[in-house]
Amino acid sequence: MTLSCNLYIDGNFEGIINSQKEVNIGKNGHIKGDIFTSRLVVQGVIEGNVNASRVEIKSCGRISGKLESSELIIESKGVFEGNSILKNSVQKIPEQQQIKKS
Repeated sequence: MTLSCNLYIDGNFEGIINSQKEVNIGKNGHIKGDIFTSRLVVQGVIEGNVNASRVEIKSCGRISGKLESSELIIESKGVFEGNSILKNSVQKIPEQQQIKKS
């Protein structure tokens, strides 16, 4: 499913969701598949991979899978199981300095 508008799901869905806007998974929502969006709010269950700029897992929400985001917020009692990758992060490795002996 490819969208250019907000999406609210409060039921079962299996497949790939690709949205340029916000995707909101309601308390009764159960997703089996991958989600690509700018903002994701999870109150239900997602079994699959997530790629979003901002992800919010609410107190009754659960994500199982690989998650790539610039910002991740998990409320108390929210559950995330899997791997998380921070997008747009630049990790600098310090250069090894050579010490000259006189």
